Amino acid sequence: MGEAIERFFATLPARAPAVLRTPIHGTLQVDLTCENRTEHWFAELSPGSVRVRREQLPADATFTVSTDLFEKLVTGRAAGMAAVLRNEATFSGNVVLFLLFRRFFPDPPGARDPRETARAHLGRPG
Repeated sequence: MGEAIERFFATLPARAPAVLRTPIHGTLQVDLTCENRTEHWFAELSPGSVRVRREQLPADATFTVSTDLFEKLVTGRAAGMAAVLRNEATFSGNVVLFLLFRRFFPDPPGARDPRETARAHLGRPG
């Protein structure tokens, strides 16, 4: 598994207060596949916190994706929802947990908030 994936999961607890601000609780199993091998990550999501373990446990939802694609997700080179819609990744269970979890994925390199772009174009201060 790549260093970017390890770093992504290691940073989730510190980033959770800014990302998980809704009153949702649940567990998400992330299964990363590579050829005939699967690595499991288990995340317990709650308002303002996430606890991550590297094991397979019963979960409210499961996100299954190749290791290569997940590395693109955690580096902003791919979008989680687009991957699911293109059937490059699968999701089962409570969809709200996936929608929350994908907030941890970074924006593509060079992406800008469209509101900032519009303000700059119109010459208005932020």
